[in-house]
Amino acid sequence: MNDAFSSPTRLPSRRSLLLAGLGTALSAPFLAACAGFDTSGAAAGQGTVGFLSTQFTPVEEKQRYEAVLKKFLRVPTAYNAVDPGVFASTVKSQASAQNVRTSLLGGLHGELAPLSSSLEDVDAILQDLSGRGFTQEMLDLTKAGGSAAKYVPWMQATYVVAVNKKALEWLPSGVDVNDLTYEGFLAWAKAARQGAGRPVFGMPAGPKGLHHRFYQGFLLPSFTGGQITTFRNPDAVAAWTYMQELWANMAPASTNYDAMQEPLARGEVLVAWDHVARLVDAPANKPDDWLMVPAPRGPKGRGYMLIIAGLALPKGGKDRDLAEQVIRGLSEPLTQIETLRRNAFFPVVQTELPTDLTGAIALEALAVRRQQRSAGALLALPPVGLGPKEGEVSQIFKNCFQEICLNNSGIQPVLDRQATELNTILKTLNVPCWAPDPISAKCEVA
Repeated sequence: MNDAFSSPTRLPSRRSLLLAGLGTALSAPFLAACAGFDTSGAAAGQGTVGFLSTQFTPVEEKQRYEAVLKKFLRVPTAYNAVDPGVFASTVKSQASAQNVRTSLLGGLHGELAPLSSSLEDVDAILQDLSGRGFTQEMLDLTKAGGSAAKYVPWMQATYVVAVNKKALEWLPSGVDVNDLTYEGFLAWAKAARQGAGRPVFGMPAGPKGLHHRFYQGFLLPSFTGGQITTFRNPDAVAAWTYMQELWANMAPASTNYDAMQEPLARGEVLVAWDHVARLVDAPANKPDDWLMVPAPRGPKGRGYMLIIAGLALPKGGKDRDLAEQVIRGLSEPLTQIETLRRNAFFPVVQTELPTDLTGAIALEALAVRRQQRSAGALLALPPVGLGPKEGEVSQIFKNCFQEICLNNSGIQPVLDRQATELNTILKTLNVPCWAPDPISAKCEVA
């Protein structure tokens, strides 16, 4: 395996851990201004690209990314990071008013796809950038269900498993830590619990934890091949039966964990799955004591959720030529590598990874590469096109965990009840399914 980093074999979604606040069309710019942002684009000024994005909203991340822009771009760029609700309402309100004041938009696939009618076609830009090495599957995704590309791939992230090497002493014979199966993962959790005298596997099941992404993008795709359409079928029952047993061998304090890097660093748990951005600090001081490995594989493959972000041009946007220059600059391999160094988002272009990455980033890069390239890799997207309803859909997966794993309720009745709730939400939205479920005009639980 060389160090070339390529994009996934099927396609993706989300890193944003942001609150989905909803501003109204008229109030969004005002609210943003109160928060110290300029979502209108007006502050960019003539000759400066107004770049509105849902990514890097924490102040430290934003400052680091602004340093990337300043170092690698030849075009003055004003980077404004806002939550997805403000982002969507700003794009819609400016388009409706025919007074578009931004030049460039950056967001996750699930945030850009619903706005496709307000975005310029970018097929010509992608044609110019054909040498970058975007996969065909990724290029297909940029079309957002239509015939023309609506964004240029920008960067990607995912979730992996962090392993303190102390836990390897309980790895069962025949289980490959770099090619885990769900069966082997459970056997390891049981052996570790017995060997350590306490559970040492954990998951981010706290109030702000992302454990619902594990069920949506990893567990259910690996057991059922789907996320929504297979929500309550016999394979889903098998998946939740497995989850019930796995949870019985995990640290109960996991219900307090929002991000796993802290309990891992404290030694409260030794093995944990989470978003790469929420694991990166665990091995920061002693990277030689840690491994990062792909998520397990199941009967239907190695389900994994990938977060992909894209760059889009708003219809009627300002400084179109300058915005295109920024897109080209951000897709340069050196810019992509610097983004990885600074903010732990991985390249979407074909490029060689440098050998001097910091310990934690290097560990994650290897795990991400192995996960994407493994046989049977099955890409899952976060929900697409749900807007403010996404939180309600994610809560349904959390409800399943609560009832099945914490309350020990009967699995099939829980899935049937939650499926009814899920279909009620999806019926109001009338949206197509997203990967790994098959494309259909209307997404619903079978």
